[in-house]
Amino acid sequence: MDIRATLAARLYGQTPALARPEPKLTETPARTSATTGSDFLDTMRAGEDTVTAGLAGRADPQAVVEALAATEMAVRTAVAVRDKVVEAYQEILRMPV
Repeated sequence: MDIRATLAARLYGQTPALARPEPKLTETPARTSATTGSDFLDTMRAGEDTVTAGLAGRADPQAVVEALAATEMAVRTAVAVRDKVVEAYQEILRMPV
């Protein structure tokens, strides 16, 4: 097996490009918050639909419990984000001008 130095150097130079992950599209904060908001609303609607189906006897009790847990986690996450935003806003207000 004959490997020339130039071939080895060229292949070695291509290795980082092949191993490097492709860059993802950068999202703006407005787009990220819109996506997050729509995901939150989708979770709330799905949970509401599942609970309604469970009350009507069309859904499995396990599915109702899972939907309620997902809804609870979504609400807790939204409250935590809201608290952080309010905290950051209050910190900005305390800054000297």
